[in-house]
Amino acid sequence: MRRKVYTKDYILKAAYELVEKEGFTNFTARNVAKKMGVSTQPIYLEFENMQDLKTTLIEDIFTELKQSIFVQEHTGDKLVDICINYIDFSQKKPKLFISLFVDEYGGGKQMYETSYEHFKTAIREDTSYNDLTEEDISALHDGTWITITGVASLMTSGILQPSRQQIIEIIQHAIEGIILVRK
Repeated sequence: MRRKVYTKDYILKAAYELVEKEGFTNFTARNVAKKMGVSTQPIYLEFENMQDLKTTLIEDIFTELKQSIFVQEHTGDKLVDICINYIDFSQKKPKLFISLFVDEYGGGKQMYETSYEHFKTAIREDTSYNDLTEEDISALHDGTWITITGVASLMTSGILQPSRQQIIEIIQHAIEGIILVRK
């Protein structure tokens, strides 16, 4: 009889499905294993511990976001487009968005740091932001992060439903305000 082989990718897929459906609150070896229909042993053969699995999962999810979500062009302004894509992601996958960016058990600091590195790279590729210092970029990241997370959270909860044009204007005003204060 042939034994089933549970690869790292298979475990990550099950972990992704669990987080997408239930968030990180129930992110345990037992629950991931249950999702796969096996014991917890394969998880610990592939990952050092649950933190290793969680870190790897978050890295994989962010790579997917960078390659398929955050690259969409809407306005021609990379910064505005990243913000729009972040909000769009929150609407397409609200539970995953909350799990990664809002929930205290989620990606939190790791998502913040990874997002910041992506943000810096994107900003440096857009010539309209060439004169920004490292401190300016950091302030711009934090300010837009706060703004768009607020908009995305309010939209996800159904409290706010702005039009695409209103979203663009909110983002542009936030960017202009942050840059103006920094000068």
